[in-house]
Amino acid sequence: MMEQDEIHSNDEFDVPWKEIIESYFPDLLLFFLPVAHDGIDWERGFEFLDKELSRITRESLIGDRRMDKLVKVWRRDGVDLWVLIHIEIQGDRKKNFELGMYVYQYRAFDLYQVPVVGLAILADEDEHWRPTEFSYDIWGVKQYYRFISVKLLDYSEAALEQSNNPFAMVTLAHLHAKRTKHRTEDRYQAKWNLIRQLYQNGFNRQQVIDLFCFIDWVLHLPDEADKRLWKEIADFEERKKMPYISSVERIGQQIGQRIGQQIGQRIGEGIGEKRGIQIGEAKILMRQLQHRFGPVPDWANEKIAKAEPLSLEAWSLRFVNAQSLDEVFSDKV
Repeated sequence: MMEQDEIHSNDEFDVPWKEIIESYFPDLLLFFLPVAHDGIDWERGFEFLDKELSRITRESLIGDRRMDKLVKVWRRDGVDLWVLIHIEIQGDRKKNFELGMYVYQYRAFDLYQVPVVGLAILADEDEHWRPTEFSYDIWGVKQYYRFISVKLLDYSEAALEQSNNPFAMVTLAHLHAKRTKHRTEDRYQAKWNLIRQLYQNGFNRQQVIDLFCFIDWVLHLPDEADKRLWKEIADFEERKKMPYISSVERIGQQIGQRIGQQIGQRIGEGIGEKRGIQIGEAKILMRQLQHRFGPVPDWANEKIAKAEPLSLEAWSLRFVNAQSLDEVFSDKV
């Protein structure tokens, strides 16, 4: 019988995927679409267009687009033209998926008049479902749209284990999550093996923490197994003299899980859906502040960690026009 703690709906994968994409976008393209990575002028940076994404999808009939990302980049070839990279993560076979990709593309093109590169990452378990195009041909009128589609099932686990690209670990974690559903001990072993690999594949401290966040979310364990795993992590890090994950847990306990989803939704007991949403909002605000203002000082970390949802929402809105951290957190309206 299925254990309650193992129940994960498909839409729960969108939060960790979004977080890891925002943190390691260049690595994502290098892993899944290297030709695009090589054609982008990374020195000019890139920009996630969340507001524009909302405008494109507002009042649409193309379904739930929560796992979409729209990113503005610049070409390396000297042409002063930016390109929109549309990324769609699809966890299960979806009716009219090709139509949705087409609608997204023409709405984005109509809005910005720039090329739109569609990338679909298929994280489902159907070997035969491989959508790549939308077309129709009627009375001499033809319409054809082709997008890039990559299938996680196609990747060799042995090759993924040897890669030092963060999305090799992301792919492994997602594949293991699908394969070990409702099999606690198999999931435990898969998760523990992945965590050890984080230290063996040359990742730095921040990468270890961020990737652990993804692994911990998608390979969720029941409480008893989770506590057993945390003990193994602490013992392992003590032997390695690399207290990355365990030190983050202690910090989280001391200041109310200040870095939120970096240590997983379920550290501590009794953390429910409401707290999970709050942690997610805090993490997103932290990312925004880091991108705008650089390293966030401890006093701001602590304010975010202890904040109620209404405060987090107010700060996120104030962030849009703020010129400094002090303006974001100012008590003045």
